[in-house]
Amino acid sequence: MIKRLSELLENVANNPKLKLAVAAAEDEDVLGALKQASMDNIVEPILIGDKKAIIEICEKLDYKINHDEIIETTSLEESAKKAVELVVEKKAHFLMKGLLDTSILLKAVLNKETGLRTENLISHVMLYDVPSYHKLLILTDGGMNIAPSVKEKAMIIKNAHEVAKSLGIETTKVAVIAAKEKPNEKMPATMDARELQDMCNNNEFGDGIIVEGPLAVDLALSSEAAKVKNFKSEISGDVDIIAVPFIEVGNALGKSLTYLAGATSAGIIMGAKVPIVLVSRADDYETKLYSIALGSHIASKCK
Repeated sequence: MIKRLSELLENVANNPKLKLAVAAAEDEDVLGALKQASMDNIVEPILIGDKKAIIEICEKLDYKINHDEIIETTSLEESAKKAVELVVEKKAHFLMKGLLDTSILLKAVLNKETGLRTENLISHVMLYDVPSYHKLLILTDGGMNIAPSVKEKAMIIKNAHEVAKSLGIETTKVAVIAAKEKPNEKMPATMDARELQDMCNNNEFGDGIIVEGPLAVDLALSSEAAKVKNFKSEISGDVDIIAVPFIEVGNALGKSLTYLAGATSAGIIMGAKVPIVLVSRADDYETKLYSIALGSHIASKCK
């Protein structure tokens, strides 16, 4: 079982190097992370975009690349389309977002005729390495789905469960969080959480997973809090996944882990035919490197 992001890097470095199609690669932070990922034997990047800008940045970073292998495009839309095309044609194993809006990349990914869509909902999955927590913590969805329905929340949990299984977790423990641990019709998030727990009890998520909800955050993360409140739980203090009720909660909780708890992280989009590495412009070099490693790790399971 992989418990730290450093372990993830080590694990991926020992796997066969996969090809990563990078849409609009003309971004210094992205290229810096790709340089390190190449040196660490994590990926073989295929750079797509403004060729002149990519070469200039690579020279600045002392990143040795074959200029002839850069795929030049004339627009961001063309970069996204070409990156998706490479995956469809099995010339690349997964995707990464470069210097373009997420909406442009996803439009190409979700194209019914030429894209990578499946019957699954696409969702954002973050992996946090929190110094004060004993293992990696998965948070979803704080980046894609604004106010998902119960059905959509179930698909979001299934996507995160795939990530958990890839880490070697035998029984995935999911906390569906809300402001309190008792269902209350005046608080729809609590009702959704209980419905998701019931779905799990009815084996709708399959084997190897426990879903509990609603749980307040303290009950999810602290077995001591559960004891004090006399709350019976199979997962308190040992959760693998925190499933949030809507995007604002996931966004705020994730940034709190980063800026207040000193967490390092990796981010990815799940639900398409291949994982998509999606990082924020504000994410540091380390987060981008870990995200590339996570994408490679999951893509290796999809081959």
